[in-house]
Amino acid sequence: MNQGASVSPHTTKLLANRYQLKQLIGRGGMGEVFLAEDVLLGGTPVAIKFLSQTFVNQKIKKDFEREARTSAALSQKTIHIVRAYDYGVSEEGKPFYVMEYLNGRSLKDLIPMPLPKFLTLARQICLGLQCAHQGINIDGKIYLLVHRDIKPANILVVPDPILGQLVKILDFGIVKFLNYAATISTNKGFNGTLPYSSPEQLEGGDLDSRSDIYSLGVMMFEMLTGDKPWKPETDMFGAWYKAHHFEPPRAIADVNPQLKIPQQLNDLIVACLAKSASDRPQNITVILQILNSLEHSNCPNFPTTLSSRPTSNIPLGSGLPLAIEQACWQLVWPQDKPIQEIVFPQLLDTTQGTTATLWLMLPKQEIKKRSLSQRYNQFIFVTSPHPMLLWVTVLYNQELGPKWLPCYLDMQNPQVQRLVYSLAENERYPLICFALEAPHSCANVLSSLIDPTQRQMLKVWVEQSKKLPHSSQPQLSKQLLKQQYKQLQSRILRHLASKSQFVASGSI
Repeated sequence: MNQGASVSPHTTKLLANRYQLKQLIGRGGMGEVFLAEDVLLGGTPVAIKFLSQTFVNQKIKKDFEREARTSAALSQKTIHIVRAYDYGVSEEGKPFYVMEYLNGRSLKDLIPMPLPKFLTLARQICLGLQCAHQGINIDGKIYLLVHRDIKPANILVVPDPILGQLVKILDFGIVKFLNYAATISTNKGFNGTLPYSSPEQLEGGDLDSRSDIYSLGVMMFEMLTGDKPWKPETDMFGAWYKAHHFEPPRAIADVNPQLKIPQQLNDLIVACLAKSASDRPQNITVILQILNSLEHSNCPNFPTTLSSRPTSNIPLGSGLPLAIEQACWQLVWPQDKPIQEIVFPQLLDTTQGTTATLWLMLPKQEIKKRSLSQRYNQFIFVTSPHPMLLWVTVLYNQELGPKWLPCYLDMQNPQVQRLVYSLAENERYPLICFALEAPHSCANVLSSLIDPTQRQMLKVWVEQSKKLPHSSQPQLSKQLLKQQYKQLQSRILRHLASKSQFVASGSI
């Protein structure tokens, strides 16, 4: 990253009547990345990638635009892919697209790393890759894709208030669509970075998501050891072709004899590096299952870790997608949270993507009685003096009365914006009930249905919050919402009490 570079004379104008370029922060083979401010959003920092004038022709322009649209579509499904906001062409004729500005560190600068950090980051990389492999919707049809350039330089790690460290996958410039018509370029021939390319990728022929799994294996090896699985005599194509096709990878224990890793992880990396695609894990989900298990055993404090708790006897039936409900049942209460009756929202990564959840702790007996409660939710939003959202969930039955679960959300926090957007994307959200009594495990998973109109409003409120100027008065907005909350409670109670029967799942 070239943080000190100045902006060239022809780029000092306000780009697209909106973006003020500040300085060059990166340069690659096909373009440059600038730090800029979005003047329409109060000077919000953004990153703008320009396609180099050398490469401007119709085919390259279409590929560049496709990169922007792919990132934009995928980032709506996961927080682990860099988000693209806008696309255009400058007055000088240079295509550009606008991304979120991420003030983090490249994964290549963090290598090698200790096992707990490796497990945390590798798992997030896999969640982003899994989302990419599931493809995007183009004209009503899902098209699967392969990234084709998974390497440490294309992984950014940024500080995050909830996850601690958040992984973002970058650079979808040579992404390959597996089932799209020839009207979209699929970049035939070899594309990629030699040390991380699969044997079939070096052939320049057809490939699928298992090629990315090979690249992931190379990268995981390097994350742990600080070195690559092979040491060819040169960095030329022929030397790497020979290594990837014919030479077995070095053993992790030989590269770093002091490194002690679980045998299961060693076997996983070796399997990812298999020469034949059919001998590798066949999808990212298989890898995630192993990493989830290892992360729980090595990093018990991680709040969204799946435990090794068996799922065979778990009672399912909350109305949530099966994968999400199973993930909820396997959660453990975070060690950094007090053991008391509290509620807090949390983004949860599952094999079906990221979903907004509500975590609450109650006595076992109350959880049992509340399982047949009516569930009701309401959202209230204020924009001034500070954008803030009140998310109210109510569990109600005639014997116990209401259990109020309010959450006040600062809508200028990017992580909160992702959480609220996730709420809007899913018709139900999980209420994960943990027992107050030891061992404080998940005792029930309920769900609450969000009205379609409310879901649409949540999306509108997220976009409004992004455009509002920054404020330093969240407490004033919270007090306003507390006043509205008191008035709202009586209305909700009258509504719930008027119902003559319990609602076992969903809201009314």
